[in-house]
Amino acid sequence: MLVVPAALAAIALLAASAAARPTASTTLVFGTASDPVVLDGPLVSDGESLRPIDQIFEGLVGLKQGTTTIVPALATKWKAAPGGHSWTFTLRQGVKFQDGTTFNAAAVCFNFNRWYNFPGPLQSDAVSYYWNTVFGGFAHPAAGNPGPDKSLYKGCKTKGSSTVTILLTRPSSSFIGALALTNFGIASPAALKKYKADAGTVDANGVFHPSGTFGTQHPIGTGPYMLKSWTVGDKLVLVANPKYWGKKAKLNQIIFKPISDNAARLQALQTGEIQGYDLVDPADIGTVQKSSSDKILNRPAFNVAYVGINQKFKPFDNPLVRQALAYALDRNSVVKGFYAGRGQVANQFLPPLVTGYATKGVPSYPYNPTKAKQLLQKAGVSLPLSVDFWYPTNVSRPYMPDPKKNAEAFGASLENSGFKVTFHSAPWRPDYLGTVQSGKAELYLLGWTGDFGDPANFLNVHFGAPNDQFGFNNPSLFNLLRRADQETNLAKRAELYQRASVQVMTYLPMVPYVHSMPALAFQKNVLGYKPSPVSLEPFSTVYYGK
Repeated sequence: MLVVPAALAAIALLAASAAARPTASTTLVFGTASDPVVLDGPLVSDGESLRPIDQIFEGLVGLKQGTTTIVPALATKWKAAPGGHSWTFTLRQGVKFQDGTTFNAAAVCFNFNRWYNFPGPLQSDAVSYYWNTVFGGFAHPAAGNPGPDKSLYKGCKTKGSSTVTILLTRPSSSFIGALALTNFGIASPAALKKYKADAGTVDANGVFHPSGTFGTQHPIGTGPYMLKSWTVGDKLVLVANPKYWGKKAKLNQIIFKPISDNAARLQALQTGEIQGYDLVDPADIGTVQKSSSDKILNRPAFNVAYVGINQKFKPFDNPLVRQALAYALDRNSVVKGFYAGRGQVANQFLPPLVTGYATKGVPSYPYNPTKAKQLLQKAGVSLPLSVDFWYPTNVSRPYMPDPKKNAEAFGASLENSGFKVTFHSAPWRPDYLGTVQSGKAELYLLGWTGDFGDPANFLNVHFGAPNDQFGFNNPSLFNLLRRADQETNLAKRAELYQRASVQVMTYLPMVPYVHSMPALAFQKNVLGYKPSPVSLEPFSTVYYGK
């Protein structure tokens, strides 16, 4: 074995680090927690997929940088018809897709009709999650899926090349906000057809495996960056769109590099292999802050982490058993132990920043093993109750920096409260999300970062309609959330959502446990990155300073 003297080893390490650094003026390497699932907005729901999609595609409306304020994007203005059953958009002119084809009203309708007419395999919650939760129905539903009578979307009409009208089946006060979702970015109709965007299969876990190449090699939008290459497990490379209609990207190239381990991402920043990363482990924040070359950027607490419950698994269809679970989870210890002072114990699903957050009447479930056991016995359950508890591996989330630690801590408190826990785990990409969203996990860790500043994006998305992930049917809650979404009086709307917040915590489709303030780390000379409450930031404004 060759022994390298310490000095030579240090020189080799410095050389390797320098070689890993990109040309500072043109390229930024950003460390991610995992690979995307696929680069096709309507077919994903996770932040790791949406981050690069957000650079490639644009919707009719967008969000002002660093806020949840709706601003024009591919539409310059919009107006609701009296009664709110249709919205007319004036489109930006002179915009080209990255394949050179023209963006126009027909392209907008093509995309909406694509989503509405998804084939059966793409209609599941595990695949087209956002269409299901925002629009709620398909033109030709597969068995068991909602049809046109459940859909918010009714149709799309063009008037010339620059005016389009979206027809709705009912008024929706959150409709414009929902269009800011990255999932509803407008894609090139020519590319969708040429590269067979909807072709593929969905496996038993609800994971879409495309046979076409649109979402893996040719995602074509109108955004400031476009895909150059993607090698799963290594890197995803975006290059600046030279014909972008707006302000051109300041950097020529963005590289997203998957590094699943928290400590490895920190080390990659310290060696210069990457220039920034998301989902900083709370325990590492002090280390970054003490560095002379690195810095921390903070996001607002605009998220929630929860223990999900699928009521199709008996006896969790019994509310007493769900209450027992809530009392059995030591949420305070998890937040205190793993969030380094950057987490607030959640007493409801909505974060305090969101309209509809209830300040009174919310049921409380403090950790109480004795109470949990009593409720299980009252429900007629023999102790201990065996449960399967799922958590994701190879990933960190803004609301859950270390899923395994959270799961193990909750497992201990459950074992102390009349439950017997069997753990199951799966990689975030692609298996975990598919397993959970297709209804195959009994108990599981998951969370949500708001996509826009509206309670419908939290409550209606999760609890506004039957959902395989939670496995329940509660018409009373569904109707309340539908009324809240249709209410145009802001004070009445807030009151309805407060009532819904209380009802969710009474019914307990899940147990929320934390609202966290995520952190990002960058080299100090990286400027122009403004953290967003919804965890989706444009990289086109990023540049290097001194």
